[in-house]
Amino acid sequence: MKFEYDVIVVGAGHSGCEAASAAAHLGSKTLLITMDMNKTAQMSCNPAIGGIAKGQIVREIDALGGYMGIITDRTAIQFRMLNRSKGPAVWSPRAQSDRIKYGILWREILDGIPNLFQWQDTVTGFIINGNTVIGVKTQLGVEAYAKSVVLTTGTFLNGLIHTGRIKFPGGRISEPASYGLTEQLRTCGINTGRMKTGTPVRIDARSVNFDLTTEQKGDETADKFSYLPDVKRELKQISCRLVYTNEETHEILRKGLKESPIYNGQIQSTGPRYCPSIETKIVTFADKIHHQLFLEPEGENTNEYYLNGFSSSLPVDIQIKALKTIPAFKELTVYRPGYAIEYDYFDPAQLTHTLESKIIRNLFLAGQINGTTGYEEAAGQGIIAGINAHVKAFGGATFTLKRDEAYIGVLIDDLVTKGVDEPYRMFTSRAEYRILLRQDNADFRLTEKAYALGLASAYRYKMLKEKKEKMKEIISFVQNYSVKPDQINGTLKSLKTDEIRHGCKLTEILKRPQVNLRNIAHNILEIGNMIDSLKKAGKEEIIENADIHIKYEGYIAREKQIADRMNRLENIKIKNRFDYRSIRSLSTEAREKLTKIDPDTIAQASRIPGISPSDINVLLVLSGR
Repeated sequence: MKFEYDVIVVGAGHSGCEAASAAAHLGSKTLLITMDMNKTAQMSCNPAIGGIAKGQIVREIDALGGYMGIITDRTAIQFRMLNRSKGPAVWSPRAQSDRIKYGILWREILDGIPNLFQWQDTVTGFIINGNTVIGVKTQLGVEAYAKSVVLTTGTFLNGLIHTGRIKFPGGRISEPASYGLTEQLRTCGINTGRMKTGTPVRIDARSVNFDLTTEQKGDETADKFSYLPDVKRELKQISCRLVYTNEETHEILRKGLKESPIYNGQIQSTGPRYCPSIETKIVTFADKIHHQLFLEPEGENTNEYYLNGFSSSLPVDIQIKALKTIPAFKELTVYRPGYAIEYDYFDPAQLTHTLESKIIRNLFLAGQINGTTGYEEAAGQGIIAGINAHVKAFGGATFTLKRDEAYIGVLIDDLVTKGVDEPYRMFTSRAEYRILLRQDNADFRLTEKAYALGLASAYRYKMLKEKKEKMKEIISFVQNYSVKPDQINGTLKSLKTDEIRHGCKLTEILKRPQVNLRNIAHNILEIGNMIDSLKKAGKEEIIENADIHIKYEGYIAREKQIADRMNRLENIKIKNRFDYRSIRSLSTEAREKLTKIDPDTIAQASRIPGISPSDINVLLVLSGR
């Protein structure tokens, strides 16, 4: 049997779902192939979306017209804005989702996209003509042809699961691994490697003494991921819980280290340094007498809890014995233990910024197979790969994001420029333009681009224009309104900030850290009316946007100036211009790395590890600059 499509997406995880929906919405007849349609957008690890830097990526996906933010809001059972005590550049939204309802809602949305078709099967090989992919073959003997193929197979390629000395093939627990694709791509010249990740035990809430845990409630605000005002949180909110390991816990874990695949040589691949297993924690932080663990609910109507902080591949009996030393877990029962999984990934330095392979034309790779970890990083890659797979099928300008435009841009540039030697996770510290890439302004940065592309809806674009107009109205009023001492000093005193002796522009008052539009609204009728109107319309975020813009206007302008200066280097194209091996004025390391990566621009070359300022000066001279 043969099928023909414009775009084929292999894998229906977070990356594949965003890729397929983007390509289909743009007009490509799209086929999404997955092993099990009941596991669409499965939350393989923790039932949470967002977090430090990750939350910014989710808001960017939403601003581009993707679905992760919308689905998270509608299935959220807890929402928190992290880092509120710090500056707005690092505020990061995070939500616990109902894991089952999250996947069901994704499936419903995919089923409703007219150009999107689904097929339950296992892809076993690519159909390649010369150096161009033209389709895929499946386990059921189907051949599906397309102009572009997006590969988003997560941890399934040659997946191997470990619990103690027991190991067996699998892409996730109780799900088969996928074979053949890595081997075929390797013969084509694509570099591959192995990585490891892990997941914690799942706990039965009926066996937990919650009186011996610390409650961690979500925010009571109306914050959410999606910028669309009609998207709401629909489920009841549930608290997380906090417990701690102790010295007895650690002693049991230490005695079991010889049975740990990480320490007995059974696992050779690289795991995530920033999310260590519990056995790694007790070795690396041997002086710590306890580690905090978070009990996170898996859903609105289930007893299943995820134990964040207790990722482990130790034998089942050791995991349970150690956990029972924690007072709240004395009578513990579990649904399943933690486990580690090894899987294949492909060298992302062999990709372009569109996520197309440099080796095989029309083949796009996105998600965990590019050496990343996390639902959000995968989905961010997926939407970019889906857009560009459509563009490749029908022609037009490629769609990429720069480092000063999006965390997604930072993510992809890091991957294709630097490659990976461990699972990549996004942090705010990876972005040099954090004040520009805030979670509150992702729609300002990206929605107009997505609308011009045809991905963001007219309704979404209309909401953005209205938001910009309202922001402009508030900021203009603040900049032109003069406030008098007797009008504001009582409030300033109550906020423990200096009173004013003479009248001044309201914008000067609002630059103080203690003052914001909400806490002076009762002093100024016009501001009070604006805030009341926005609250009634469910658009309170505009108040926060305006506050941030007013307070950080100078910092924003300065960072934008720096970004513009660097973007001048982005305009100096050097791809395919030089035989780097023959340029003796470059360092040996620079010649090797520039030859391998063949950067698009001088700016990208400057970000390659090992490329020095003197190497960049050589390239500038050779470019006639």
